[in-house]
Amino acid sequence: MPSRRSPPAPELPTFSLYGEASAVQRPVLHVESIQSRSSRHAWEIEAHVHRGLHQIVWLASGPGEVFLDESRTDCAGPMAVVIPPGVVHAFRFDPTTDGHVLTLSAAALTEGEAVGAGDALQTLFAAPRLLAPEGDDAERLSRLLTALMHESAAADRDPHPAHAAPPVPLWLARSVVWLLAQWAHRAPLNGPRPSGGQRALYTRWVVLVEAHYRDHWPVSRYAERLGLSEERLNRMVKAETDLTAQAVLHARLAREACRRLVHVAAPVSHLAFELGFEDPAYFCRFFKRHTGFSPRAYRSHMQTR
Repeated sequence: MPSRRSPPAPELPTFSLYGEASAVQRPVLHVESIQSRSSRHAWEIEAHVHRGLHQIVWLASGPGEVFLDESRTDCAGPMAVVIPPGVVHAFRFDPTTDGHVLTLSAAALTEGEAVGAGDALQTLFAAPRLLAPEGDDAERLSRLLTALMHESAAADRDPHPAHAAPPVPLWLARSVVWLLAQWAHRAPLNGPRPSGGQRALYTRWVVLVEAHYRDHWPVSRYAERLGLSEERLNRMVKAETDLTAQAVLHARLAREACRRLVHVAAPVSHLAFELGFEDPAYFCRFFKRHTGFSPRAYRSHMQTR
C-alpha cells in the first residue's frame, strides 16, 4: 500500500452485511427479510457501501425511498433494487413494506460448476438499477426468495463443514440472479459478448479490481494474477466495456473519489491518502482530468444540488 503521511480520514461505513463490518475473505450468501433489520433501525438504513459484495433488495409490496450514489428515487413494490459492489446506498422504508434482501459475493455465485452464473452476474450487476417485473415475474421471485430464506435457516440449524454446505440455498440464489438477469436483458448491454471462458476470467478481473484498485496495481500485476498477458487482458476488458484495463482502473478510482467527496466529511488531502495517492496535488489533477472539476468544486457543486 502507498505510505500515508496523515492520520486516517473518517471512512464511509463499509460493511459485509448491514452494520456488520468485516473483510470479505470467503464466499458469502445471506438472505433476510426487509423487516428483520430495518425495523431495528427505525425503518432507515443509512448510507454505506459493501466491498466485494453484490446485493439485491426486493420490494415485494409497499413504498420505499432508495438512494444509489448521488441519486434518490421514490418507488413502490414490486420492484428490485440491484446494487453492485462499491455503490453507496441507503434506504427509507415504510413499516408496511414487505420483501427480502439478498447479499452474495461473486465467489459464492460463480465458483464451481455454475453454467452461465458468471454471465448472469455481469449482466445483472453491470450498473446500479431498479428493475420492475412483468407478468408473473414478481410472484416467481417472491417464491424463490421465500424458499431461499427457509433453506438457509434450515442449513444454519444443521451445522456442517464449509466444504459440505447444503447446495440448495446456492441453487436458489443462482436462480434469483438468473431470473433478474432476464429482466435486465430487456435493456441489453451493447457490444460483443465474450466467450464462456472469458466470462469467468472477466468476473475474476472484476473481483480483483474491487479488491486492489486503491493499491494502484499496474495492469501487468492484474494480468499476472489472472495468468494472462497484458495484451490479452486489455482485449478482454475492451470487449466487455469498450475501455482499456487502465481506463477501467482509473474510472473506478474516480467513481470512488466522487462518492467519498459527497459522503465523507474529510479534507481532500485525507481522501487522497485513503485512495492510495501519496501526493494530494497529483490526486487533484487526476480528479479534474476525469471529472472536469477540482475535488473542492465537485463537493461544493454536489452540496448545492
